[in-house]
Amino acid sequence: MLSDALQTVLHLLVAFLLPPLLGGLIARTKAFVAGRVGPPLLQPYYDLARLVRKGSVISKTTTWVFKAGPVVSLASSMLAILFIPLGAHGPLLGFSGDVLLLVYLFGLGRFFTASAALDTGSAFEGMGAAREVSFAALAEPAFFFGLLCLCRITGSFELGTMLGPQLGSAWIAASAPLAMVCVAWLIVLLVENSRVPFDDPRTHLELTMVHEVMVLDHSGPAFGLIQYGAALKLQIYAAILVRAALPITTGNALTDWLVFLAGLAALAIAIGLCESTLARLKLTGIPKFLVGAGLASAFAVILLAR
Repeated sequence: MLSDALQTVLHLLVAFLLPPLLGGLIARTKAFVAGRVGPPLLQPYYDLARLVRKGSVISKTTTWVFKAGPVVSLASSMLAILFIPLGAHGPLLGFSGDVLLLVYLFGLGRFFTASAALDTGSAFEGMGAAREVSFAALAEPAFFFGLLCLCRITGSFELGTMLGPQLGSAWIAASAPLAMVCVAWLIVLLVENSRVPFDDPRTHLELTMVHEVMVLDHSGPAFGLIQYGAALKLQIYAAILVRAALPITTGNALTDWLVFLAGLAALAIAIGLCESTLARLKLTGIPKFLVGAGLASAFAVILLAR
C-alpha cells in the first residue's frame, strides 16, 4: 500500500506534469493512423520549454486584460484540478458544494481568455471569442446536469464523494443514466478542448477557427501559459470522465493508480483515433450536438428523480 504522503506527491506529479503528455499521445496516435513517424511523445514539453525561452511581443493598444488572460486562465485550471480525485487518492481540496466552484472556475478562465482576445481590438479574435462563449453556453448545461446526476446518485455535493468508489455499485443500479452522462461529457470534453470533429487546434483557416483564433496575438511565455493551461484543462475533463466511467474499487492503491492512468491513456488514444477518422463538423452543426448532450444529461437526471 502507498502511504498518504507518497500518494499526495504522486497526485501533484500527475496533476501538473502529466497534462502535456496527453497531447503528445494524441499526436502520436494520429501519426500512427496516418502511417507517419510523427513527433516525439514528449514534443509538447519541448514546445513549452522553447516558448518560455522566447520573448513576448505585446501590442501597445492592449491593456492589462491582455496580459492577465493567460495567467488567470491557467490559475483557474490549476485550482480546479485540486478538487478532482486522481487515481486512488482523493482531492487535495474539497468541501460540500465545491462542484459549483468547479463550474465557476471554468467560467472564470473562459471569461478572461475571451476578454484578452477582445482587448486586442481585432475583429478576427472577436469572432473567435463570440464563438467560444456561444458554444460554452450550450456545453455548460450538459456538464452541469451530469454533475447533478452524480449528486443525486451519491447524495453529496462534494466532488471527492461524487467521483468516489461508490460509483462502482451505482453503475449496477443506474447504468443507463450514468452511460448518458458519460456520452454527454465526452461531447463536452471534445468541444471545450477544441478537438475534432468540433474544432481543430491545428487549423488556421479563418472561417473554421474557434479557440485558436483567440490566442493569435499571444507569444513567448504567455503563449506557453496558454498551451499548458489548455493541456491542463484537457486533463481535468479527462480525469472527471475516467473517474465517472471507471470507478476505482480495487482497494489497492497502486492498482487504482494504474487503472486511472490506463484510463487516461485510453481516452487520449480514443481522441486521436476520433481526430484521424472523422471530418470536422460544419459550424452550424456543433450546437445540435451540444443541445443533444444537454438533453441526454437532463434526461439522466429525470430518470433518477423518483
